[in-house]
Amino acid sequence: MKNEEKHHQKANSQIKKAGLLILSFNFLILNNFNILPVTAATEEPVLSVVYGQENANQWRGISDRLQATGVKYCVVSLNDVKSGADWGDRRVLFLPNIETLTPTQAIALEDWMSKGGRLIASGPVGSLSSPGVRQLLRSLLGGYWGFSLSDTEQIKPTKTNIPEWANQAGLFGKVRGGVVIPNDMGTESPAVWNSKDNPAAVVTTEHSTFLGWRWGIDTASTAELDNAWLKTTVNYYLTASAPSNRNKKIVGGSQSCSTTVAAAPSVQRSSYPPSSPSSPPQIAIAPIPRPLPIVKPPSSQEAIDQLEQKVRLDVAPNSNEPIDNNQAIALQQELENLIGRVESANLAVLADAANVGEAISEDKHSSRHPRNSSPQSVKDQPTLLASTKLGALVMTREQALAQARVITKNLPLLIAQKNYALARQQWLVAKTNLWQQFPIDQRLAQPEIRAVWLDRGTIVRAGSKAGLSEIFDRLAQAGINTVFFETVNAGYTIYPSQVAKEQNPLIRGWDPLAEAVKLAHERDMELHAWVWTFAAGNQRHNQILNLNPDYPGPVLAAHPDWANYDNLGKMIPVGQTKPFFDPANPEVRQYLLKLFEEIVTRYNVDGLQLDYIRYPFQDPSAGRTYGYGKAARAQFQQLTGVDPINISPSQADLWQKWTTFRTDQIDSFVAQVSQQLRQKQPNLILSVAVFPLPEQERIQKIQQNWETWARRGDVDLIVPMTYALDTSRFQRLAQPWIASKQLGATLLVPGIRLLSLPTIGAFDQLQLVRDLPVSGYALFAADNFNNDLQKLFTSTQGRVQSTKSEPIPHRQPFQTAAIRYTALQREWKFVFQNEQLQRPAQTISDFNNQAEVLRSALNQLAASPSASKLLVAKASLTRFQSQFRVLMSQELKSNSYQVKVWENRLLTIERLLRYGERRVQLHPL
Repeated sequence: MKNEEKHHQKANSQIKKAGLLILSFNFLILNNFNILPVTAATEEPVLSVVYGQENANQWRGISDRLQATGVKYCVVSLNDVKSGADWGDRRVLFLPNIETLTPTQAIALEDWMSKGGRLIASGPVGSLSSPGVRQLLRSLLGGYWGFSLSDTEQIKPTKTNIPEWANQAGLFGKVRGGVVIPNDMGTESPAVWNSKDNPAAVVTTEHSTFLGWRWGIDTASTAELDNAWLKTTVNYYLTASAPSNRNKKIVGGSQSCSTTVAAAPSVQRSSYPPSSPSSPPQIAIAPIPRPLPIVKPPSSQEAIDQLEQKVRLDVAPNSNEPIDNNQAIALQQELENLIGRVESANLAVLADAANVGEAISEDKHSSRHPRNSSPQSVKDQPTLLASTKLGALVMTREQALAQARVITKNLPLLIAQKNYALARQQWLVAKTNLWQQFPIDQRLAQPEIRAVWLDRGTIVRAGSKAGLSEIFDRLAQAGINTVFFETVNAGYTIYPSQVAKEQNPLIRGWDPLAEAVKLAHERDMELHAWVWTFAAGNQRHNQILNLNPDYPGPVLAAHPDWANYDNLGKMIPVGQTKPFFDPANPEVRQYLLKLFEEIVTRYNVDGLQLDYIRYPFQDPSAGRTYGYGKAARAQFQQLTGVDPINISPSQADLWQKWTTFRTDQIDSFVAQVSQQLRQKQPNLILSVAVFPLPEQERIQKIQQNWETWARRGDVDLIVPMTYALDTSRFQRLAQPWIASKQLGATLLVPGIRLLSLPTIGAFDQLQLVRDLPVSGYALFAADNFNNDLQKLFTSTQGRVQSTKSEPIPHRQPFQTAAIRYTALQREWKFVFQNEQLQRPAQTISDFNNQAEVLRSALNQLAASPSASKLLVAKASLTRFQSQFRVLMSQELKSNSYQVKVWENRLLTIERLLRYGERRVQLHPL
């Protein structure tokens, strides 16, 4: 007990010290606006500033303001960073407006900071990096760039007991930036936006400061405001350390960066077409650092693997960092939701097992047990429990659930007592124990879309029909029923085409697409051709083929006039790896339509999935825009009289017209693909892989307006890439689109990224999908489909040995709806018979009667679809849904999560009926 008290005293002391550091930083912000230029190291620079291709065209403004601060600094070339030492030996590092870091650079940054380095960053730092990099930067910066604000906003101080805050006007003013989302642990927001909810404009920690605007850009902020924040922050990090450490350098840091102020490079807007490859601006300093070469992708997958392992969103068990109210609520909510998912999964298994037991009992004793008799309670079926191994599961499960509920209830008390480490430890114990209670050795899946992306790398490694056959055997055994087969990648086809310029050179002597179609159909699986639409090449693929990194792919190499460009005349945007076609070019559109038509008519594919059905990522507020192909510029100028290369986001009306013009190019092409291909193949399923960004942000950044495609009925499946390393974030990404009423009759199929997901974590995300109103999921990708996942999927959703194939929702929506509803009835029956709550017999009778009416209507529709039967089924479902909460009033009090799950599954049935009405040819009677 004494040791525990000492531990708590020590932890509380550490918390107080951290709080004092943050408080002292705020005090400096309040009182140090009129500071002198930093002179902590008068003979040497005190600051390293990172220069890269992304801020090269902003460097004049950045360097002008750096010189105006009087802060002595040196320049670090981003392209030279391979390890922690490469970030330099100065104690403070400034990352102005760097949006792309490689995994190697991010890990090196973490290593550098662990040795005492302090970081200042501005703008949407790392926002164009891989998911793993973004997560690591989030932990290093204490937050992440949430979204850009559409207009200039005032930044203002947060509430404080220090009266001097209001007098420091130089730190606050009109800024064009974005909302920074703090991590809530050990972070402070000294400045907020003067808008709804006052979101953070600046986030600080003991180790880092994150400015929510692009530093050094006139359109974002004034030089005076930029300089005030930089000087204040640098001074803080130089003076907050112990006196003996203030002037020390980072041990092991490189000393190779320049020690004089950088002169501004001259950057001019390129014209179309570029007369020569763009060269990076030269930095006039002594000594001159090496010019930045063309950005190359990381050469090793190992760095990505290492990074993904480091950034899983686990709660650190021994961390005693403060937990604020918002995070406390989030931790509680996640445990409550996990308890619900565990109970929901087990209920499905128990109800199915009870149904099997009832059927066995009826077959053996039909003379004594009429067909319509109720099943026995599971408690009264020891043979069934033993045979399905559910006896031990029930006991262990109940203990784990009881423990988790106690921990959930006690979390606020532990947090109020500032016992943060113990709160985290108990939270992790509950989560681990709950994960162990998922019934992963029992089949629980209902008819659903179970899709996987079969990537080009896996196809190449298969090497032959025999190798591909092994892959399809594994997928079929695991219950996968839909395969998105990568057919067009980086401008190459996977098959020998008469339309495309070149088959993928890595494929020799066989036709993978032809073999894949046969293998899938032999196993009752669907094969959908997955095609890159407007992305025409890939630097990473060039590296595999040992080609020049700038090679634009075989199609653009043959037709350079088909290329698209950014506002600087670059085919590949800075920080990205793929050149794009110009969607406004009629020859491009005709080529793609002809290619897709070849695929769906020459091969018996079941569907076509459009990927890269968008423009590359842009950020207009940072002066980074795209879409200036030859055809697009000519067409827009003909429409408006203005060349789009000469307009900017500040010209609101014209810029909106330009954004709408580009969005229309994508919208009209999707409609054209849908109409033309369905004339050739009426039963073709058309799907799109899309980004789950908010609609307006998505239109501004990539001109992808997939809600429109769904409402018009151009596509059957929307597959948002809702990739996340933990279930709660996956839900936050997917929920807005699952709840959306803007998708018409189109089905939504969330994407789950398998890379770095623990096996049980992947199952947890699948269970969430099954508890939400969606009809299935898509796994990315076959390359990450390991043996542990294979075993789990085979057990929980593997193929059942029967004479009849299980329906697939997008192919047989009415049959799927009927079977899923029958499973719901089994769960209700099981709950009624095993619950402790007393319920009037009349209430149960009323519920069963209404449920039976709906069951009959759905079964009749499934057996023989017609317009009149659909009308009856929809009316029956609407009546039942309107009364469901009344009928389930007792369950709503005791288990609201499960009632919501049942409502979600009824909503799934409603969406299947709506989809079927559009897709299935209905007889009038």
